[in-house]
Amino acid sequence: MTTLAPPPAPVHEEGSRHRAEPYSDGGLASRAKRLFTGAPEDPRWTRPALWAILVLATALYAWNLTSITGNTFYNAAVYSGTKSWKAFFFGALDAGSFITVDKPPFALWVMGLSARAFGYGTWQLMLPMVAMGTGSVALVHRLVKRDFGPVAATLSALVLALTPITVAITRDTNPDPVLVFLMLLGAAALLKAVRTGRLMPLVWSGVAIGFAFNTKMMQAYVVLPAFFLVYLWATDASLGKRIRNLAAGTAALIVSSAWWMVVVDLIPASSRPYIGGSTDNTVWDLVIGYNGFGRVFGASSSVGSHGNGASFGGEAGLYRMFNDVMGGQISWLIPFAAIALAAGLVLRGRAPRTDAKRAALMLWGGWFVLHYLTFALAEGTFHPYYVTAMAPGIAALAGAGAVTLYGAFRERAAAKWSWVLPTSIVVSTGWAVVLLQRVSGSGALYAVTGAVVAVAGAASVIGLLVARFTKRQRLMGVAALAAVVALLAGPGAYSASAATSGTNGTNPTAGPDTGGGMGGGQRPGGTSGTPGAGSGEAPSARGDGQASDGTSSSSSGGDSPANGDNSTESGPTESNTAGSSTAELGGTESSGASSGAAEAGATESDAFGTGPGGGMGGDTQVSSAMIAYLKDKQDGAAWLVAVATDQTASSIILASGEPVISMGGWSGSDDAMTLAKLKTLVKTGRLHYIVISDSGRGSANSEISTWVKANGTAVSDYSGLYRLAASDVG
Repeated sequence: MTTLAPPPAPVHEEGSRHRAEPYSDGGLASRAKRLFTGAPEDPRWTRPALWAILVLATALYAWNLTSITGNTFYNAAVYSGTKSWKAFFFGALDAGSFITVDKPPFALWVMGLSARAFGYGTWQLMLPMVAMGTGSVALVHRLVKRDFGPVAATLSALVLALTPITVAITRDTNPDPVLVFLMLLGAAALLKAVRTGRLMPLVWSGVAIGFAFNTKMMQAYVVLPAFFLVYLWATDASLGKRIRNLAAGTAALIVSSAWWMVVVDLIPASSRPYIGGSTDNTVWDLVIGYNGFGRVFGASSSVGSHGNGASFGGEAGLYRMFNDVMGGQISWLIPFAAIALAAGLVLRGRAPRTDAKRAALMLWGGWFVLHYLTFALAEGTFHPYYVTAMAPGIAALAGAGAVTLYGAFRERAAAKWSWVLPTSIVVSTGWAVVLLQRVSGSGALYAVTGAVVAVAGAASVIGLLVARFTKRQRLMGVAALAAVVALLAGPGAYSASAATSGTNGTNPTAGPDTGGGMGGGQRPGGTSGTPGAGSGEAPSARGDGQASDGTSSSSSGGDSPANGDNSTESGPTESNTAGSSTAELGGTESSGASSGAAEAGATESDAFGTGPGGGMGGDTQVSSAMIAYLKDKQDGAAWLVAVATDQTASSIILASGEPVISMGGWSGSDDAMTLAKLKTLVKTGRLHYIVISDSGRGSANSEISTWVKANGTAVSDYSGLYRLAASDVG
């Protein structure tokens, strides 16, 4: 069996490939120069190519920044954290810290610190997300370059930058870009620990994954089996030392993961917010239920009751990544990555146990396979944008595999492997043509791209075969470039679409609407991102679910809340002049009621919960006129109003700038509000208004509804709105 290394770069005249004067010291000036020009041993094109890719990634993530609305749910929590350090620490939805969001707070802290430093607004929230996305591209380049060289690194960075779902989610305020960046930091530290055998890099790897856990809980642990296997197998140290170091790294992982959860769960429930998404008001339940086994096993999970089974990416199964919803988001290079992984591992089969290239292939292959199986087979709530976590594995395998397979194709001693590269190009190009054919009616962009892919793919394969048999190296290089065009034109078109069109803050996807998956791939225009003329003391924060022309835009539901806010640095106020627009706050797809009906009052069609799986609050609508009324009548209360769900509360928070209580969390089924708690809030003057309806479910919710109707004063102008006074509490 032949063990191959990447082909050496062609040697040109002296000074053309390497820098003439190596850096003689490691001083600050030398390091700064190296940052922009690269290492002395690198080809001259390496660092400029990297900077070009980073600029491209930044442009895709930040293009037309003011049109980015983000996720109202997380936007509101960030805003609340700028008003209260207590809300900041707990990740509370409201500044009064009544209930938390259904995720740990690290991503909120990142955005919150930016908002505290620069003021609350669109670019302040997006700044760390764009930085994390671009940083992930740079990390992948660095990690792949060390083991497979600058060509592989450049290709990997470009693949990640052009991954459609990664572009879509990085243009949002969901926590996933932070999660991916932290996981890559963990991978970088792990590979350093494998190379050196030292303990501290492994400890830092555990710390990084622990912070990733405090970003999105159990999803951060998907890569851990690959991390453990690679370290135990490939580290140049005795087995005993490997086991001891791994135990220490695991301890660091546990401490870094659990500290926030332990602190929060040790605080008496009366002194902290209710833990949104949990069944028993503990973070631990959130970990193993809603954000753990509930995601994998859905409603059938015996742990936690909020796992649900709502999939916005199509049916669970091994084919999920290739269906109409998911295919254009992530699957473009999955065939190429899978072939490259298998071939690469076989080609490195006789290498020593500590072989760095095989260790890297094991890591990136494990990253890819573990994420693929987890997301493909998950029965619980699933959004297309989750798979951005799989993108680094695909990107690294694509770059490393391209160089490895190209080397096998060129080296005549490995003739039996010469068919692998052309085959992988044919399969991947063919799949790209299928994906583009699915959306060929969505515009000339995709039809033209499909033609480019087909022509470039055919030219590449023919050119490679002709070059091999005629020994024309220049033709082989041109054919390889044609393959890059064929494989990246499709995802490039989707990514350009994501960067230049409106994004659904709840369920962001790239490319045209594929019309499937319970909302997955449904790409409503989202909010316009153009601030309205607010009637408050600061520029407005649009949370009204309407485009700039006033037309309604639906939003896809899910575990993330409804479509978003686009506010200015001065902070959110009313979304438009009182009574002039609706706030379409429901989490399910709906055309909504007429604006006239919405202006007549605030309606919560499913005020205290929904049917099985969570109905996301129904067509909940609150008018700006009602918000203005509530602000006028707040009378010093800590909370402006109590409503059923997070979606409604978050939109009112952003429209009013005031704390709002979400009584039932995201799905409306959290037991955050009890009758006793409500009476205490009313009696102490901290809450005067509540919105209820007849459709509440559950004994506690029914009890609250009955008591409010019996003792509160209905506000005739706004359906479902009740005034509660201390005298109403017996």
